[in-house]
Amino acid sequence: MSVGPWIALIFLTRLAAAQDAAPVPPAGPQNAEFTIDSGTRVPLSLINAISTKHSAVGDRLYLETAFPVLANGRIVIPVGSYVAGTVTQIVRPGRVKGKGEIYVRFDSLTLPNGVTRDFRARMGGMDATSPGKVDEKEGKVTGDGNKGGDVRTVAETTSAGTSIGAIAGSSTGHLGMGMGIGAGAGAAAGLVGVLATRGPDTILARGSTLEMVLDRPLVFQAGELEFGTYQPPRGIPAAPPAANKSPSSIRRIPLQP
Repeated sequence: MSVGPWIALIFLTRLAAAQDAAPVPPAGPQNAEFTIDSGTRVPLSLINAISTKHSAVGDRLYLETAFPVLANGRIVIPVGSYVAGTVTQIVRPGRVKGKGEIYVRFDSLTLPNGVTRDFRARMGGMDATSPGKVDEKEGKVTGDGNKGGDVRTVAETTSAGTSIGAIAGSSTGHLGMGMGIGAGAGAAAGLVGVLATRGPDTILARGSTLEMVLDRPLVFQAGELEFGTYQPPRGIPAAPPAANKSPSSIRRIPLQP
């Protein structure tokens, strides 16, 4: 047998041993991981308005992050990152009882550089000064009722009926009877009006401050967190009050000043 094959075998054996003994280079900065834990609350500003009157199941929500989220001392989710969500259920307010309800689910997060993560997050809160109530377990917003408005409507029609009955009764010499009949008629008219009118719709206005609760950890590589010269937006202005709408017929959730 020639010497050539033996020399080649010795060379390959030594090369393999050298590779096994070589130290593994440490992970570079681009391979470092940053994790946003499950349960983290992310404040958001709503870009488009939704309501129990005009929105439907399947309608999309578009939001922006309103405060940076950090991991290991580094900003992972900058202000102005985009969040997309879905209206999963709408409950219109009843005519006698029942309040308007909007069920919301958050679906994805897109960083300013285009890096995206999908999830199924729920709503965890909204502006503390806003009307309505958030059910964190079900991810829904329940609007305010209108009991005070219903009572006021009946009281006003009763008062008007009493006045009309008093005028009619005095002209016939039966003041007390006229007042009683007028009051009953006015109360009945007010009750009919209440029964025929729905309660106030629940509205999440543009610029509303909401809170998203992550349902799973979000893991990013350091290389995915390069934002260059990105400058966060100044915020989303709240929508102006709707024209020809009385405060008792609409419930808005304004942007926290």
